[in-house]
Amino acid sequence: MEIQYIELSKLHPYEGNPFRVADDDQMKMLIDSIKATGVIEPLIVRPNGSGEYEIISGHRRYYACRKLNCDRVPVYSYDMSDREAVITLIDSNLYRDGLLPSEKARAYKMKYDVLKHQGQRTDLTSRQIVGKLNGELSSSQILNIRDDNERTIQRYIRLNYLIPELLRLVDERKMGVTPAVEISYLPEKLQRELLETIESEQATPSLSQAKKMKIAYENGELDMDRILEIMTESKREGFNTLKLPPEIIGKYFRPGTTPKRMQEVIEVALQLYIRQQRIKNRDAR
Repeated sequence: MEIQYIELSKLHPYEGNPFRVADDDQMKMLIDSIKATGVIEPLIVRPNGSGEYEIISGHRRYYACRKLNCDRVPVYSYDMSDREAVITLIDSNLYRDGLLPSEKARAYKMKYDVLKHQGQRTDLTSRQIVGKLNGELSSSQILNIRDDNERTIQRYIRLNYLIPELLRLVDERKMGVTPAVEISYLPEKLQRELLETIESEQATPSLSQAKKMKIAYENGELDMDRILEIMTESKREGFNTLKLPPEIIGKYFRPGTTPKRMQEVIEVALQLYIRQQRIKNRDAR
């Protein structure tokens, strides 16, 4: 296949590209490299039938060239089916450094979807024949394996079932992939109630807490109160040794108030505080 030089204005990004193109340090390095030596590795494109082309591989190079106001870029042009385009797009980006969990999740899901039925992968991207998956995810079929095994692939695909706000917490490394997978089995309503609890408690669930929530949901026992109970279990364990000085407690009670009455009032006050925090967080969104 010969290299062609095509006007930048005739190239268009793949609409379903799961990989972000960011103005980060790596992009700055790429722009500097292209400015110094040009585009060394041609983009892979496919004709769209109207005299223009869809980019399959090379979105970051395309973006860098636009920043540099390039007129033309080198490309390899192939006639590809939608299925072949998805496989080429995913395989050419999946092992790039610095991918977010959400990017891997969308990429694995896209590739899994196109490999559900029997077929042969094109020589553009593969060295193997794809067999019928029969509903089972086979790591040897979904990609040429490197570090990610079949179980890892399944975990990433499950992340697609998280609401965007929780998936963002995984990307920001505020919540681990493994507990996020357990949470992904909860319906959207419960995920949103969990999000409210995360915001009010300023904490994300551990793996054990996430598993407890999943089990409670499967048993029909999970609601917002149960979510809060699970999320505050470790805190309550720490309260076994918590002692408040009498001078702090005494400021809020009349002389002669019994310890039992103090405890009742404090519990009600804390419940009101938690509700107010949830309302405040909800209004902020």
